[in-house]
Parts: sequence; structure tokens; C-alpha cells
Amino acid sequence: MKIIYNESIRHTDIVNSVGWIGNNELYSCGDDQKILQWSGEGEYINEAPNGIFDLNDQTSKSINSSLNKLSSLSKQKSNTNMKKKIYFTSIQWFPIKGKAGTEIYAISTTDGNFYLCSKNGRVEKVVEAHYGALLSMKWNYDGSALATAGEDGQLKIWSRSGMLRSVLIQLSNPIYSISWSPDNDKLIMTNEKNLLIKPLQPSQKHIQWKAHDGVVLSVEWCSVNNLIISGGEDKKYKVWDSYGRQIYSSGINDQVITSVSWSPSGEMFAVGSFNSIRVCDKLGWSYGLAQPNSGSILDIAWTPDSTQFACAGGNGAVCFGYITERRMEWKNYEIIIPEQTKIIVHDILTGTKEQLDFRDHVIKASIRFGYLIVATSSQCYIYSEKNWNTPSIIDLSNNGRVVVIQQSQNYFSIVDNLTGIQVYNYEGRHQSSPKYQGLRPEFITSQTFSLSDDTIAIIDKTDEKSIVIFETTTGRMINKEPLRHHQEILEIGLNLHESSYQRQLVIIDKNRDMYITPINKSLFKKLGSMVDSLLWNDESNTLAAIMDGKFVVWYYPNVVFVDEEITHLTRFEKEGCNVGKNAQLVKFIGSEATIRKSDGSLIILSDVSPYPALLHELVKKKQWEEAIRLCRFAKLEVLWACLAAMAVAGHDLNTAEVAYALINEVVKVEYICYIKEIPTVEGRNAEFALLRHQPYEAEKILLSASLKFRAIKMWIDLYNWDRALDIAVKYKTNVDTVLYLRSKYLEKCNKKETNKRFLQYASQVQYNPETVLKKIEQEMERERGINKQSVAAN
Repeated sequence: MKIIYNESIRHTDIVNSVGWIGNNELYSCGDDQKILQWSGEGEYINEAPNGIFDLNDQTSKSINSSLNKLSSLSKQKSNTNMKKKIYFTSIQWFPIKGKAGTEIYAISTTDGNFYLCSKNGRVEKVVEAHYGALLSMKWNYDGSALATAGEDGQLKIWSRSGMLRSVLIQLSNPIYSISWSPDNDKLIMTNEKNLLIKPLQPSQKHIQWKAHDGVVLSVEWCSVNNLIISGGEDKKYKVWDSYGRQIYSSGINDQVITSVSWSPSGEMFAVGSFNSIRVCDKLGWSYGLAQPNSGSILDIAWTPDSTQFACAGGNGAVCFGYITERRMEWKNYEIIIPEQTKIIVHDILTGTKEQLDFRDHVIKASIRFGYLIVATSSQCYIYSEKNWNTPSIIDLSNNGRVVVIQQSQNYFSIVDNLTGIQVYNYEGRHQSSPKYQGLRPEFITSQTFSLSDDTIAIIDKTDEKSIVIFETTTGRMINKEPLRHHQEILEIGLNLHESSYQRQLVIIDKNRDMYITPINKSLFKKLGSMVDSLLWNDESNTLAAIMDGKFVVWYYPNVVFVDEEITHLTRFEKEGCNVGKNAQLVKFIGSEATIRKSDGSLIILSDVSPYPALLHELVKKKQWEEAIRLCRFAKLEVLWACLAAMAVAGHDLNTAEVAYALINEVVKVEYICYIKEIPTVEGRNAEFALLRHQPYEAEKILLSASLKFRAIKMWIDLYNWDRALDIAVKYKTNVDTVLYLRSKYLEKCNKKETNKRFLQYASQVQYNPETVLKKIEQEMERERGINKQSVAAN
């Protein structure tokens, strides 16, 4: 982090607020009643045009009318002919999607008013909002409403044009800071030592909790990651989730925390206090600390691309901060961004370094699968590890900002807050632009968006229980309806090393439970609880997660759809490795995983077995004998369990029998021997489906092969009498058989029939037990005949 500020040019009094217009223009306002204009490099440009809202400039005709109103109001309050001197408290530029900057801003003052002004200095409207000072003011994210709070303890909502919509709340204490929720449906505010979340709908209940041991001075709710930061007079800053649960609490700082601010990317936040600026990760640990001679930092504003920020100093200084020394790693490469327009690529194997220079600020960078993707404000550069000198270049939207870069083996995607999702191959050729109704690209993060070679998955921001699935190369939706979970989804991840029909998606929901599902249907199977982070392996179809503070690997996650009973045998848990709360997986390549703990330190674990990755490759090529030899060589139970599940999924009976025998699953070995004796492919496939606990799939197979009696008998053996009766009635066959076997079952259990459907059909269908028994024998003979014909045909 690098901090600069101009010692010679500054405000002559306290700077109360700063606000960016795009990435290259900043406005600051202070108690000297001036608004100054600055460049993105921190250079002073001039005082705002016409002395925008200079309350002492009696020559500005565009403001005189507003001042007369203000003067008359002051006379009414003080009953004197003296004009009350007022000061700025906040400046908020109107958010406009799709433009580099806006032409309208709102500015609040200590007399309780706010002013809607144009960039050229003209006051469009004066609004008398509060009694006493107006302390905090925020536009919502789409600019449709403005919220204000003041010393009178009121929180008010205004229209874009300054019309009062509602008084949301009345507190007995001043409200020092407010912030909108990501969905614009709620507001969070300070209330002495407490934080209070108030919904806009009166019917919804508010949430309040004690946040600090002193008065809370600043709070902000991140629109991207849904986390909340706060700072107060107890000299601490804290991170909360949207339910008021504490995620992080800092130690006691030297001075009171006077301001906090999220970066638009949601990856970091800044904290200001007296002569101190700190930049922290979203989970709280500190990236860096600077101590400029600025006085108390009263306001912090980030540029839209999250590469720099500006601070309002209590001694009149306007400080500019730049995010530097960003680092990332992949295999033997270390990527360092020492300056905003420079990247250094360090190959630690050869010791060589390459310096890459750019004309614009580097916003995002990602390196995986042998390619480095660099996004600046206007272009995207594609570098190959084989050639760092001649990149492919893609022109980007001049007004947008890249919020996410995701990579797969053959493709990468760029998410721009204006143009949305763009998919390219590594030659720079455009592939697709997936879109759906309600897409909000500015809120997409690496946790809510996942890419594989054939599939794209996105959490639907309008309904966070749903996941929209697209084809990578065409951008078309794969399913007619999104995948839907029963809880809000926080994080998703697609596996990278399966064919499209075997593609799977893993999610973490708001209860921190982890589920896995195929992408073609909503069939969620639970893998674990209390999960903080997940990551698929870059080189194999294995999954890692931080679960209950421990590092856990699923060597064959698909086992839950094949044989859920042996899932625990296919899982590896690192013993004695308690990485703590809120740890995050940074990378998972081969047999090595990197974990970042909640304090920011990195842990590298290399205990993951390399054999499951080799087993995946052999099974993918159908080399079952070689897979058995690998398991015998390794002599690991976890490997035999994986092979057993893989063999069942691949319908290889001999391999499944050997693998189950070596993990002591005697019952399943006997069942496989029974399956091997079935002469027809359809019959074996149906029994395989039953082995995978998929009776409806088995039913589908049997009915498509005209084995209706076997399908009915299967449901009877599973004691699903209603389903057996449904099939018999639908195909008008063996209804008497179902009724007879049901009556014999109840007779053995000494129970009477209470099912209304069975009572109805028992009164309508007359049958003779001897005839039914004979019919059962005939059906079995008929199916044996079908089996023989099938075998002969094969």
C-alpha cells in the first residue's frame, strides 16, 4: 500500500468527505466551505467550477436563491438578522450505471439540509431534511432513493428528486452513519454502541445488537459479499455477517476508529483513525498500515476499480492510497504487482524474472493452467507461460470495470460490471456472452460464479436459492429451470475434470452446509457441515474443503450418488490440522493445498495422496485391470473404496466385486454375484441402479424393457406398496397380485388395511389366491423367456 498527499495544497480546515467520479476525478469538501477537484494521480486541479456551493460567494447568482432560503430559515430559528454559518458534512455523487462519471451530486450540511447540485455548480434543489446537523447520507445502489440521517435521530428516505418518501425510524440518539443492504431493501445504522438493521417494509422486524463498547461512529454494508464492517470509540473495527454474527474483531488500536469503507470488489476494506490508514482483507486481517500526517481520517472513498482510495483528513489533507505488492502463485510461478502499471513474473525453478508493463492500471489478474490473464481499465492481455513477450489483446468497455476473472483448461471468462459475462479461448477469440433476466454482473464474485470447459454456473442474485447453468461455448441455458436449493446459496464450484454429462456442482449454503448435485437436475446430496471454504483440484476430480476448522479431501465426491454408505471411506482428513475459524483455501493443485488462516498466514499441506488422481485417469480410460494393480500396490483402504464406487458407476462387475471384498463389504459382494447371474443387460442395469439407491431409475429401465412384473415386484420388495399399485393400475396388469401380496403382508404383521386406495381396489377387484400364485409363476416364466430371447439376440 502506498499513500501520497500534497503538503502544500490542501483545505485550510477539516476535510469532511471525499467522492470519486469514475476512476480519474475526485472531489473533496471541508469546513473551509470549499469543494476542491483532484486527479486520480492525487494532483490538485482547481477549486470546483464557480466555487460550487461556496456559501460565502455572494456573487454566485446560481446559489443566491438557495442561500436566501437558508438565511430565512436561520432567521426563523434564531430570531436574529444574522445569517448562521454552516459547514459541509458529506458529498455523494449520483450512481449511474454505464457511464464513467455522473453530473449530479448531493451534499449535506450542518444545518440539516441537503442540496442536489449539478457538476457545474448550480444548485438544483434545497431540501430541509433534519433538525440539527445532517450527519450521514447515502444513495442506494441503483440511484432510485437517497437515505439521510442526522442529529435528531431520524432516518429518512427520499426520492431521486428530493421528495420525502418516509421517516423510517426515530431514535433518541444521533445516527452517525448509515449504509444500504445489497438488495436495497434494508438499511444499517449506528445507535450509540449498537448496530441496527431496519427493513424498508414496516411489516418486517428490525435486528439490533451491541457491536462495540463505545459509540459506533462508522458502518458500511458491502454490496458484493454481504458483510458489514463497523468502527467505534472503543478503538476497534469489526466484521459482521448480515445476521449480526461477529466474524472478526480487531485488537485495540491507538486511536478511535473514525471511518471504514469497503472496496467495490468486496475483497478488502479500509479503516481510518488519527494519522492512520489500514487496508484489510474482507475477513479482517491486515494487508498494510500507513501513518500519514493527516489528522483523523473522517471519510474514505474507493475508485470503482478498487485499485486506489482517497481519504479526508482532519488537518485539511486529502490522502490518496494505492494498492501495491499484490501477489499470486501457480505451480512454479509467482506473480507480483509492485506498481499499478507493472507486473513481475518470477519463475522460481529457473530464477528468471519477466517484467510486463501496461499503459493503464492493472485491475485484475489471474494465473492458472499455464496462462496469465491481466485486465486493465481498457484492455485484457492473455499471456502464455511459453511466451511472455507477445500477448493476445482484447479491447474492453472503456466505462466498465472487471469484477471477476475465471479460468478453465481451455477457456476463461471476464465479468464486466457493464457488459456482463464474456467468455474467450486463450487465443483471444470470443466464445459467448451468457445472459438471463435479472443478471447483475456488478454483484458477481469468484464465489458466486464458476467456469468449466463446457459449463458456466451463476447464483441468481434475484433468487439466491437458484443457480443458472449455461453452456460455455454457446451461452445458452442448459436447463429450462435453474437448479434450486432449499436455502440461500453463498458459494459454488464446478468440477473441472469430468465430461459434460458427469459435470457436478458443489455449493455452500447460508447454514454453511456443503452439497453436491449434477448440473442437469436438482439432486442435492450433503457432503458436510460447518464448511468455510471449498476448492476443486486443478488436476483431478478431487474436492477439498475447510470443514469445522479441519482440512478435508473427498477423493471421489461422486460416491454419494453411487454408494453413500462408503462415503466416509473415500474421505481424507488431515489429523492435527486445526486451521481455525474462517480459514480459506487459496489453491489446490495435485497433492498440495494452500490455506490462508484467519490471521492472513499461509499453510501449505502436501499430505494429499497422489494415487487417487492416478486412479481417476485409469478409470477414465476404462483400464480396470491397471486400476486394480494400482490399488494393490498402494494398499490403501481409501483407494479400494474409491475404486468400488467408480466400478459401480462404470458398471464393471468384476472390479466392483474385488474392491468391495477388500473393504469388507460382504453383503455387497454377494449382491454383485447375484447381479452377475442376471442374463439381460436391462436386468443388470436395474439392479445396478438399486445398488446405487436409485429405485426410480431401476423402474425406468425395467419398464422400458417391458419387464412390468419385475418393476412391480421390485417396489413390493422395497415395501413401497403405493408405487407398486400405481404401476399395476397404470398398465392394467397384476393389480390382483399387488392386493394379494399386500393382504399376506398385513396378515403377517397382524394389522388391518387402512389405506383408502387399497380398500377401494380390494372392493372392485375379485381374485383367487391360488390363481394369483399361478399367475405369479407364469409372469416369472414369461420374463425368463424374455431374458432368454434377449440373451440369444445378444
